[in-house]
Amino acid sequence: MFELDVRSRKPIYEQLTDKVKELIMHGILVADEQLPSVRILSSQLTVNPNTIQKAYRELEREGYIYSLQGKGSFVASLQQGQSESQRAELREELLRLMAEAVYLGFTESEIGALYRQVLEQREKGAKP
Repeated sequence: MFELDVRSRKPIYEQLTDKVKELIMHGILVADEQLPSVRILSSQLTVNPNTIQKAYRELEREGYIYSLQGKGSFVASLQQGQSESQRAELREELLRLMAEAVYLGFTESEIGALYRQVLEQREKGAKP
């Protein structure tokens, strides 16, 4: 489920947080689904448990997961207030990226095709 690139310049905990976010966004991990325990994931990935814990803390801080004492970590459902602040941040990032894309010569139809591609990937990921 989780593959990390040990040769990447990106820290392992960031790779893990990005991968979990990607799985959530594509509907592969759904609300209230339990994530592997720190100990299990640490042994599977042969990564220090503190690194896994750091990734889980970051995901929890950002609202992607929640923890229950003695039970583990679970995928969080999107809260309305939380989603609005995340949407505002993402809107700013998208505007920046789209301005760069337009500068580099992307057309409206190419950008639309990318949007449709993401929708298709999400639909494929959400199916069992």
